[in-house]
Amino acid sequence: RIVDVTRVGDSPWEYLRTFTDHVAAQSPQTRGHPPGSVLALWALERTGLTDPFVIGLLVTTVGALTVPLVLSAVRGVCGDLEARRFLPVLVLAPYAVWLAAGTEALVATLAAAMVAAGVRASDDRRTGVRAAGWATVTGLLLGIAALFAYGVPWLGLSVACLYFARRRAALNLFTGAAALIPLAAAQAMGFPWVDGLVAARADFGLRIEPHRSVLWWSGISLVVLLLAAGPPLYASLRKAGNTPGWPFLVGAGAAVIFTVLAGLARGGVETAWLTFFPWLTVAAVAPR
Repeated sequence: RIVDVTRVGDSPWEYLRTFTDHVAAQSPQTRGHPPGSVLALWALERTGLTDPFVIGLLVTTVGALTVPLVLSAVRGVCGDLEARRFLPVLVLAPYAVWLAAGTEALVATLAAAMVAAGVRASDDRRTGVRAAGWATVTGLLLGIAALFAYGVPWLGLSVACLYFARRRAALNLFTGAAALIPLAAAQAMGFPWVDGLVAARADFGLRIEPHRSVLWWSGISLVVLLLAAGPPLYASLRKAGNTPGWPFLVGAGAAVIFTVLAGLARGGVETAWLTFFPWLTVAAVAPR
C-alpha cells in the first residue's frame, strides 16, 4: 500500500472522492478494502515517518494491542480465570505471526477496542450517561474500523448480541447511531461505503474470477481458517451455545461467512481475517 500513498498526494479529499472510480489503479492489497489504511499510512508519512521498516514496526506494535484488548473483553464477559487461560491461546496462536504482514493489524486493534468498549458499556455496574458514553465510543470505533475493512461491521453483531444477552438492548441505539458518523463523514467527503463494497466485489469478479473461482478459493480460505485458528476453533464451536462467550463467535463467524458469500475470500485471508481469529476461539476457554 506504500505505492498507493503516493497517489494521495496533497489532496486526501480528492483521493476519497475518486476512490471507487479508480479501483483498478490501486494496488492488489488496496482494491478489496476501503481507503482507510492508505490514508492512515499517508498521515504517518506526513508526520515524517517514511522508512518502511519503522512504519512496519509501528503497525506491528499497534497490532499487538489486540492481545490486552481481547483479554479485557473476555475478562468482562467470561471471568478473570478464563481470561488468564485464554492468554496462551492468543500469544501462541499460529496467526500471531501475520500481525507483521500489513495494515490489517490496525483493523484488528480497532475492532478489538470496539468489542472491549461494548463490554464495558453493557456492564451492569455502568448505567445512564456512563453506559451511553461507552456505547457511543463503541459505535465510533466500529464506524472507523469499517473504513479499513468491509467485513468488520459484521463483528458489530458481537456487541449487539452482547447487549441483548445482558438485557441492555437500548444501548444498540447509541452504538448504531455513532457507527454511522464516520461513514456519513466519509460519504460527505466523496466516499460512499456501499459503493466501495460494490466496486471491490466487481473488481474481484473481473480481475480474479477467471483464475480463482469463488467456490474453489472459498474452500481454500476455510482451510486457512482451520490451520490458523487450530484446535481451539473446534473446541470453541463445540461449546459455543453453552457459554457467555457465544456473542463473540456469532459476530466473527458472520464476518467470515459474509466475506465468503460476497466472493471477497480469494487469497490473503490469513491477514484479511486477522481481525476475527481471536473471537472465534473465545468459547474454547469460556465457562459453561
